[in-house]
Amino acid sequence: MPAKNLKNEKLSSSALRRQREREHRYQTILAAAEKLFATEGYHKSSMEQIADASEVSVGMVYFYFKNKEDLIIQLMDEMGYALRSTLGTAFKKYGANMEGFKQAGYAFFEDFCVNYPEKCAIIFRESVGKSPGMEQHRKALFEKCTGDVRKALTAVCENQGVTFKGKYSAEVIAVSIMGIYERVAYQYLFWQDASHDIKLIGRDAVDFIIGGVNNLFNDSSCT
Repeated sequence: MPAKNLKNEKLSSSALRRQREREHRYQTILAAAEKLFATEGYHKSSMEQIADASEVSVGMVYFYFKNKEDLIIQLMDEMGYALRSTLGTAFKKYGANMEGFKQAGYAFFEDFCVNYPEKCAIIFRESVGKSPGMEQHRKALFEKCTGDVRKALTAVCENQGVTFKGKYSAEVIAVSIMGIYERVAYQYLFWQDASHDIKLIGRDAVDFIIGGVNNLFNDSSCT
């Protein structure tokens, strides 16, 4: 009986090791694809280049991912989680109030945009207009982020005892915020290459948003 338990324990250890190896290869391929998509562009990057950068065979890349589109979609899933986590953490740190809401906005520009430029390149540039499947996936990501913003606004209202002027105010604000974040990031990270000033630019964008939010509260004392 003890010998049987020992054998099962060895099998379990071996299985765990293989699982760690698979996860490591998966993440290595994702990291290589992220860098290539961000620097060379999605269309110019091939599965062969991704395999070479990952130091694995092309067959191994296809073992984990059906094709290049599957790769970028899975990247977008991980990036979406990172983006939502960054904003959510900042908001919760300061509490369900306008200060927390403002700090979440600052975190987008000063944390996410500064520390993850390659993720920004894929979310805001390389995933746009490439295929119906990618566009649908991108839409789902922004809908989740918009929902997060709307929930945060609802929490602020409940916590500070204020209400919005219209029944669509929270939704309109959430949609507008995501649109502004996307447009400002694209404009100054890629079109103008003003990434060195993105923190200052982000502060202006967030302060502009906060002014608009306050204007739609029935109680304008909410700051």
